[in-house]
Amino acid sequence: MNEARLPYPTLAAPAFKGMLQMARYLEDCSLDKRFLELISLRVSQINGCTYCMDMHATALQKAGEDSRRLHTLAGWRESPLFSAPEKAALNWAELLTELGPLGAPDADYQRLQNHYSDQQIADLTFSITAINAWNRLGVGMRTPLPAEVENAA
Repeated sequence: MNEARLPYPTLAAPAFKGMLQMARYLEDCSLDKRFLELISLRVSQINGCTYCMDMHATALQKAGEDSRRLHTLAGWRESPLFSAPEKAALNWAELLTELGPLGAPDADYQRLQNHYSDQQIADLTFSITAINAWNRLGVGMRTPLPAEVENAA
């Protein structure tokens, strides 16, 4: 069982509260909460944040997400289970998570514009930014899974 390295929420309470404030904004933003959970799950898979993967997959299951979509999320490009707007957003999420030398190319941004308003693109980008920050905290500080999950294995 991994234990947290530091009690970062209390050691850096103002920063942690700022992260929570962003999370509260995103809960009521212009995009569907279930959609943002899907994006967060994919980003968490890329970053290897077990805590966040568990949290977002559990939330999606509770919200009634199709298990086939959850099982094939890592292969969304080839999957017929994801819509064109979802694929544009997942692509954007992956680009911003693994910033390469090309950054976020105009063609990929234009793909987003075909499906989302400016407000939605801004909210999506903040959501991707937030989950990447949470993932870095989770991985770096070794945020443990809830006990009931660990004991179930």
